Amino acid sequence: MIRRRLTIVSIAVLCVMFVAGNTMSAQNPAPPPAPVYNPFPPGILPANLPSELARVLREVNGIEAEAITQWKAIPPPVVTGQPPILQNSGVPLVEILGKLMNYDSTISPNENRACASCHMPYAGFSGPIPTVNLLEIAYPSSTEYRAAKRTAQRYTYSSYFPPLQYDAEQGLFFGGNFWDSRATGYLTRVPDADQAQFPPVDPDEMDNPDTACITYKLSKAPYASLFEQIWGAGSLSSITWPTNVAQVCALPEGDSMFGSNTQPVVLSTADRTLSDNDYLHWAASLSAFEHSLSISPFTSKFDAFLKGNYTLTSDEAAGYALFNGKGNCNSCHLDGRGTTLASTQTDTSTAADVTPVFTCFGSANEGLPKNPRVAFYYEMTPDSFGFTPNPGGFTYTDYGLGTFLRSGFGSAPNPNSSWTQYAATVDGQMQVATARDVGMAPPQCPTTEAPGPYFQKEFFHNGYIKSLKQLVHFYNTRDVYPYAVSSGECPTGTVERVSCWPSPEVPQNVDMTTGKLGLTDTEENQVVAFLQTLSDGYTTPYPDIGTYTGTCMSGGTAATQGNSTLIPTRLLESMVKKP
Repeated sequence: MIRRRLTIVSIAVLCVMFVAGNTMSAQNPAPPPAPVYNPFPPGILPANLPSELARVLREVNGIEAEAITQWKAIPPPVVTGQPPILQNSGVPLVEILGKLMNYDSTISPNENRACASCHMPYAGFSGPIPTVNLLEIAYPSSTEYRAAKRTAQRYTYSSYFPPLQYDAEQGLFFGGNFWDSRATGYLTRVPDADQAQFPPVDPDEMDNPDTACITYKLSKAPYASLFEQIWGAGSLSSITWPTNVAQVCALPEGDSMFGSNTQPVVLSTADRTLSDNDYLHWAASLSAFEHSLSISPFTSKFDAFLKGNYTLTSDEAAGYALFNGKGNCNSCHLDGRGTTLASTQTDTSTAADVTPVFTCFGSANEGLPKNPRVAFYYEMTPDSFGFTPNPGGFTYTDYGLGTFLRSGFGSAPNPNSSWTQYAATVDGQMQVATARDVGMAPPQCPTTEAPGPYFQKEFFHNGYIKSLKQLVHFYNTRDVYPYAVSSGECPTGTVERVSCWPSPEVPQNVDMTTGKLGLTDTEENQVVAFLQTLSDGYTTPYPDIGTYTGTCMSGGTAATQGNSTLIPTRLLESMVKKP
């Protein structure tokens, strides 16, 4: 992409803003609050959204304060060796730096969103607001209420994914991060680190207008000295910032003032290079935190079982046998054991991997219906900054990996043109997420399943599935109860998500290894029981899992969880506000 500097007129406007003397916070000016962007039909945004966003911000800020205390308690390192190593405390220092960054809400233009705002520990580092998980699907950006198109993907064990690669013999892609694998690791060779570079400058997430804004805010952070201790003296402090940098960085990505300019912070070539390197170090630090025992610790009941320190209950053991057999789960969610698909087979394999990540690192199109609750479909009109998140409205189809390989709208540029030829073969495919921590919930809402008390989560890339029971039932019966309808429009006499599955959003390339497994209702429940053994925190308490201060949900059944919020797709589509 050709990157242009701010026009002279734009710079002049920003200079006038600076001279006007706006009130300054510790990092950014405090501009008048922008009008809330709300093009959504009734029932899409949760009624308690403002209070829930405020709750999460309080929780985030509390963990940030905790991280500062933890940092101060780490002994200073001894720099020694060749190449120089931060002996003794280098690992805890880079991990705590990542934690400080992860929970720093001042990184966003409005100082109201941290990375963790969409990924909290008590939800397995996925979405922390039950009503958003139920109703809106994607989380609001720093510029309220812009929202993206997918669920907040768990980043437990995300650091174990390899760089994206195409296996010509298998005809399959493996690796990368994000649902569409667009964080390829092509430069860092660590997809998890690549992933950390996208949300801060995504207009539908933290929406900074320039990566240099993150570097600037890091230079003002209370932990700036730690950054330079790890990544080099002067790495932040030697950058000469333009006088209007705070004003530029207080505006969101997508502001019409910027046009197509992705570098509105005007820096010298040398300072831009320093800033770019700092942003790579931002990414590496966050990846270190995500790889640490604070996020990916292998402390579940299943890990204790592998060590011989936990005996599975009868339902958990039956679920594990189904997971590796009739349910065919571990053909994608690898557990380090063999797969037994026939009743005449006996699994005699042993654990070949005592730290299985429960993914094949590949991608698949599971044939999920289009979820009309995804907020992105309704963002066809410009916000007060002149930005239109989704000009196509309901015509947008999420082709996942296929869109990325084409460098398509809503994804990222493909860094390898040789991959583009395979786009049609992977349309609709999304990353096979780890099954670890899929059922993690706060201690006071100890399950994801109704009647509860439960913590409402959302599953798969578009949040269509609302419970683990539904997830297993979908895999089991997708091809038993298919109907050529959209969500909310199942025929009389059927129950959506129970005896009616609407048509796939992307009918091409649907994975046919599931869909008609023949599991009984009891067997589905046993698979759920096994999945719940994969939540970390059994052998050692999971860090910060007790920080949830919201309320639990209760009532209903796991089979029909969320069905009371179904709205006919055609009705919602008719309510889209068009420009």
